[in-house]
Amino acid sequence: MGTAGDSEKKPTVVFVLGGPGSGKGTQCANIVEHFGYTHLSAGDLLRAEIQSGSENGTMIQNMIKEGKIVPSEVTIKLLQKAMQDSGNDKFLIDGFPRNEENRAAFEAVTKIEPAFVLFFDCPEEEMERRILSRNQGREDDNIETIRKRFKVFLESSLPVVEYYDSKGKVQKVDAAKPIDEVFEVVKAIFTPKDEKVAV
Repeated sequence: MGTAGDSEKKPTVVFVLGGPGSGKGTQCANIVEHFGYTHLSAGDLLRAEIQSGSENGTMIQNMIKEGKIVPSEVTIKLLQKAMQDSGNDKFLIDGFPRNEENRAAFEAVTKIEPAFVLFFDCPEEEMERRILSRNQGREDDNIETIRKRFKVFLESSLPVVEYYDSKGKVQKVDAAKPIDEVFEVVKAIFTPKDEKVAV
């Protein structure tokens, strides 16, 4: 194998989707610890860029202030840079793609198709209960805001899940179960098939 082929090796990307309060942050941390993935949160990358005070960050901040959606390309560039900087080749991309436009742009720009989509499926009542009970939560964690966030999730992100589902690429996890039970399911998804025989 020459070195030319190696540079073409595309990274493994797993999109992590789930509504607010579905527990995906916790599970991402577990996957990072057990399986050596790098966890990239689109929201965190945008916030870090804003805090860096760069020209790009200022532009992003202004868009958010004006209630505009940050263009897919901007988020994708940040994701690409974070992937390159990480030195890893396995990534959990969390909270992205938020909608069909994000999804199409990601594949067009990076030429990467996700290995699969990890979808934390959680009933709205359970998410509400969780968000409201974690009192240290964000100041915007009141019931109206939560319902609004949930509605946005259903309207924009579910079509992404459905698209990948039609390609047989969705691993759906019942996220209403306790954390450790959810992780058992997640672990099984990430464990290569040939290793499962040894159980």
